[in-house]
Amino acid sequence: MDLGLLAALSGLIIWLVILLLPWQPWSTHESLDADPQLQTDLADITALIPARNEEETIADTLHALSAQGPGLKIVLIDDQSSDHTIAVARSTGIGGLEIIAGTPLPPHWSGKLWALEQGRHHAGTGSFLLLDADISLRPGTVAALIHHLQSHDLQLVSLMAFLRMTDFWERLLIPAFIYFFKLLYPFRLSNSQKWPVAAAAGGCILIRTSALDNIGGFHAIREALIDDCSLAKKIKSRGGRTWIGLTHSAISTRSYNTLGAIWNMVARTAYTQLHHSLPLLGLCTFIMILAFILPLAGLCLGDGSIKMIALLSLLLMSVTYLPSLRYYSIPAYWCLYLPVSGLLFLLMTWTSAIQYYAGSGASWKGRNYHESH
Repeated sequence: MDLGLLAALSGLIIWLVILLLPWQPWSTHESLDADPQLQTDLADITALIPARNEEETIADTLHALSAQGPGLKIVLIDDQSSDHTIAVARSTGIGGLEIIAGTPLPPHWSGKLWALEQGRHHAGTGSFLLLDADISLRPGTVAALIHHLQSHDLQLVSLMAFLRMTDFWERLLIPAFIYFFKLLYPFRLSNSQKWPVAAAAGGCILIRTSALDNIGGFHAIREALIDDCSLAKKIKSRGGRTWIGLTHSAISTRSYNTLGAIWNMVARTAYTQLHHSLPLLGLCTFIMILAFILPLAGLCLGDGSIKMIALLSLLLMSVTYLPSLRYYSIPAYWCLYLPVSGLLFLLMTWTSAIQYYAGSGASWKGRNYHESH
């Protein structure tokens, strides 16, 4: 068989398999939104917010939390901010807000997890809401989380925050980022006890205190750069049930409107997703080339049969991507850009690997985390 035809067929098979997988990793069925009509007692919930230099976002986050209803405890852990984060937080005048001055970061801890570990000792509630400092919750979101946790007997519920998708780079890459995350961590498998796949979205997590204590607190994942999925994996390994879903109700107020901002966000942990494995990096590169680059090349440069196969591959690719675009109200024609997005994410992954072997490590908020080789 002609090598070009074989490559084209391989790409087509990849998309056919993705489309027909019984757990439908491309679907948007796993979703949870705010329900303002729910009447839920919030007195047994403590919101933990780690904050390092978040003066631009923290007020919105705190005001949105205070609108969830009475009784919710809020603990803000200042992770040694050098800006006006704490002054802005105090200026909100929100009752029941406790601000903790975080201590210096000890060895072998990530900043966020160390802040959360300090914060968890300042509350005696039955559950914790782990919330990033740039996440604004619509009224009724916490009530919906509590209801879902209790009605399904879960230990952890998390929501994939609604990221900003206004500018060109955001529309090109953010929906694709979530789409690829769902391919890597299929929500339906993660939400099932029958599969070892474990995923969570760290921006908004509701977790039972007993489940967190059962794994030894955040100390159990203290060095994890992908801390959300590591937390879900620990909970699941102890027999706990976890759930992750999309949402329109937990909204990130952070902007990723430049290619560099998104590139740095992905490159921080992309190679960690591959367990720092060169064989996995090579396999990922091979699959991405077959799935994204060759269909475009075949459509432009191939003969009649290869063009037809390439066109069918692009059609199947679009079919799997359209649910994500619809969920985020992005025009359908953006599915045509998915091969470009795929190529850019592959380059980001290679950037992550190069940084890892160069010893530069992951960087966030002025800190560098050097993972062990």
